Amino acid sequence: MQNSTVVLFSGGQDSTICLIQAMREYEFVHCLTFDYGQRHSYEIDAARDITQQLGISSHKLINISVLNDLSSCSLTRKHLLVSNFDAQQDTDLPDTFVPGRNILFLTLASIYAYQLKVETLITGVCETDFSGYPDCRNDFILALNTAISLGMSKALIFKTPLMWLTKSETWALADTLGVLDFVMHETVTCYHGIKSDGCRQCNACHLRNTGLREYLDNSNAIKHSLYNKQNLYQTNMKIDTSI
Repeated sequence: MQNSTVVLFSGGQDSTICLIQAMREYEFVHCLTFDYGQRHSYEIDAARDITQQLGISSHKLINISVLNDLSSCSLTRKHLLVSNFDAQQDTDLPDTFVPGRNILFLTLASIYAYQLKVETLITGVCETDFSGYPDCRNDFILALNTAISLGMSKALIFKTPLMWLTKSETWALADTLGVLDFVMHETVTCYHGIKSDGCRQCNACHLRNTGLREYLDNSNAIKHSLYNKQNLYQTNMKIDTSI
């Protein structure tokens, strides 16, 4: 078992699965949640509830409302409508895209990890079944990991356990960890802040619920696919800070 890690934790499906997996792999887990004035506070409430239920003793909430001041989108402005899944398919970027969000999240999390003398950060971003956000792509994660490690002269490791998994495989991972029901009922993925199945209309709900249906309909095959992938893709790279 490894020593310590920092998990970027939103209270959603993906970060909850990452957190529970990290608890099996690390002696001590620090959770970090960001309040950026998002459309609703329910995901922050869910994050608090989940860390309490899981017995996480280190959970830090950071207010970064400056991001809300700088970024105008449907996740930071309540007067802007969140498009339903069907309405977003022809757009270059979804109206829920918050420019710079993961840049800021990972930068602040790296500063926190530096102070804690922790080398590894875990985030639940994924570019297989995702909403089209450019800051969820593997190329972005690797580039930022390199830049921050160089800037801090410290070889930090950004772990992305879900990067190459489909949503159905992510549900398979939850089941393999023995927390399928917990993740189904306790997490908030919906852009409108509705727990569990959510509104069933937004893109986040579409991805989550479609993946769940696919997994429940074909669980054995999807588990097999998950097992095959887990050892194939590794994005846990130590960066040479002497570059």
